[in-house]
Amino acid sequence: MSDGRRENAGRDFGPPLSTYRLQLTPDFGFAEVAELAPYLRDLGVSHVYLSPILQATSRSRHGYDVTDHSRIREEFGGLEGLRALSERLTAHGLGVVVDIVPNHMTVPVPESGNRQLWSVLRDGPASPYARWFDIDWAGGGGRVDMPVLGDEVEPHADGPVLRYHDHEFPLPDTHYRLVDWRRGPGYRRFFDVSSLIGLRVEDEKVFDATHEVIVGLVRDGIVHGLRVDHPDGLADPRGYLARLREACGVWTVAEKILVGEERLPADWDCDGTTGYEVLNRITGLFVDPAGQEPLTDLFVERTGMPREYAAVVGRAKREVIDLFLGAELDRLHAVVGSDRTALAELLVAMPVYRAYAVPGEPVPERSVAIVEAAGRAAAARLPEGAPVAEVVDRVLYGPADAVVRFQQTCGPVMAKGVEDTALYRWYPLACLNEVGGEPDRFGGDVGDFHAFCGEMSPGTMTTLSTHDTKRSEDVRARLAVLSEMPQEWARAVGEWSAKVSFDPALDYLAWQNLMAAWPIEPGRFFDYLLKAAREAKTAISWAAPDPAYERGVRDFVMRAVDECGPSVAEFTAMIEPYARSNSLGQKLVQLMLPGVPDLYWGNEITDFSLVDPDNRRPVDFARRRALLAVTGSGPRSGSWDEDKLLVTTQALRLRKRLDPALPYLPVETGEHAVAFARGDRAVAVATRLPVGLAARGGWGGETITLPHGRWLDLLSGARHTGRVPLAHLLSVFPVALLERE
Repeated sequence: MSDGRRENAGRDFGPPLSTYRLQLTPDFGFAEVAELAPYLRDLGVSHVYLSPILQATSRSRHGYDVTDHSRIREEFGGLEGLRALSERLTAHGLGVVVDIVPNHMTVPVPESGNRQLWSVLRDGPASPYARWFDIDWAGGGGRVDMPVLGDEVEPHADGPVLRYHDHEFPLPDTHYRLVDWRRGPGYRRFFDVSSLIGLRVEDEKVFDATHEVIVGLVRDGIVHGLRVDHPDGLADPRGYLARLREACGVWTVAEKILVGEERLPADWDCDGTTGYEVLNRITGLFVDPAGQEPLTDLFVERTGMPREYAAVVGRAKREVIDLFLGAELDRLHAVVGSDRTALAELLVAMPVYRAYAVPGEPVPERSVAIVEAAGRAAAARLPEGAPVAEVVDRVLYGPADAVVRFQQTCGPVMAKGVEDTALYRWYPLACLNEVGGEPDRFGGDVGDFHAFCGEMSPGTMTTLSTHDTKRSEDVRARLAVLSEMPQEWARAVGEWSAKVSFDPALDYLAWQNLMAAWPIEPGRFFDYLLKAAREAKTAISWAAPDPAYERGVRDFVMRAVDECGPSVAEFTAMIEPYARSNSLGQKLVQLMLPGVPDLYWGNEITDFSLVDPDNRRPVDFARRRALLAVTGSGPRSGSWDEDKLLVTTQALRLRKRLDPALPYLPVETGEHAVAFARGDRAVAVATRLPVGLAARGGWGGETITLPHGRWLDLLSGARHTGRVPLAHLLSVFPVALLERE
């Protein structure tokens, strides 16, 4: 960061050393966050990381449905509440990072709740806000389709407005058209969510208007860092991030989903990603590759699904294009031309969320390679002579609108086809089914992990749990154990399924998550399983509910908990020592890697949450305060919660004593450990594959050679030097955190 940028950054806060993500809600606002300041300071984080703070719909529990960029959300305490929070946090040495949403605003109900949108609906292209929204004026004949109609009720005039249930629109209805709610809208939306309308922040005036408050908060020293939501939805992510950096000049990370060996574009002016690629790499460390064949066999036997994940992904992408993204494909086809079927198949074959071709610039070699490879895959599925090469040429080198629209459409197809469909259909081991994850890639090579970490930026965010993860980190820690004991797991599932069964496509997912989230109330589990069924779209979907099927899901849940609960609890207790080892290991690794570690609220101790909204449930901070008050200060209870909190606090506090730029240096170990140093100041050691370790009789005579010097284990209090038996180093905890004395 240049000196000029640091002057803009506000007060004395530099880039974060660590962050703590808090989910603001109407009943958990700025005042409640302020009360946590002493706790978060003592925990060891450097910055509080807030979910979106601009005005959203009044009942929103997540904040991504912004209605007004000119106001801080009233339900949280407004601007005055934020200023008071800032003063409180500053007094405790804590900075603030906020989540911002440049891609879209909400289409509220009633629609008059979005002032700019109301103006556009009333005045059409003549509205001063017409340039704000990514509207297909040409395709709609000068009118914008609003998908709200759903039954026999007719819209009716009520003075100056047209009413339809709770919807309202301006009269006369010259510049919009009400259509069936199942149809795509006349505007770019967030994935397939018609209630979120795309913004054109590539327009300088729109950028300035929608960022004025955020820029002001940075300038006033209230905000010290930014997390950018869904940059892949923008017309020009690179240009947006450059403009944001120029306007704010603070630490910034982008929610960029990287798949496989994909890397963040080198020309993005940000400090890194929000960390999903790191999450998936860490998860892989604790999964045994030997479990792939037996667990895949079990999955195929139980579900009847194809053995090949790629086949499921391809089918899921085609389905979501046909069912939900037809309007997007039509708009794209209108500017690309050529063959619509070839264009759709090219979208299906794209392996990443975006290839980053920029109109008017030479196309990067990697971008060309990605799209051309997708073109070859698409051509292999189409009749001979299909004009796939022509379509590839158009989306790489054609008109600007064709290039940009293709880039913006790849993301929704990936997100809806993979994240929200295929990952709910193909799940031999559900801990691998995460955002950006590859569920057919079991385990990870330690050498590859070290190579990956050696290239990490000190400014990138790392994480294990977020508001978007399919499962919390401790649910995944339990599931990872199954990769080491597939036979025992198969027997347990066989026993439970013999008692209770419902839908083969759903049951096996249910058993994995019931066990891994145990104990879980039937209501929570039903909500999760119903969402999973709707996302899978094999029997029901959000657009096609089936009350009889949903009653079947509820009955399955009640019987599974009642009839199999004791056995599920017994299995979970049996694997707990191994799951605890995985939990502590992945936590230590994440917290000590290069980058800026983020903690999702509550996950400093065990948390067994499932996908949102389950992971946005209130957190019991009183319990966590009480645990923190006694952690490390007296006799230990030996609980998983206490152990995890100890690892978390000691690692966070150590990071405050370390230079973030210290190099990552692998330390040689056998297959059941992973270890690395941060320069010559710290060493982290974690047990991996603990079931196999126990089966072979423990560490035996295996040793680890520490870097030169005397080392204090901040967890056990023991001191070590030189060559140390792992049985001694890891005799108290399955992990060790060493600081050089």
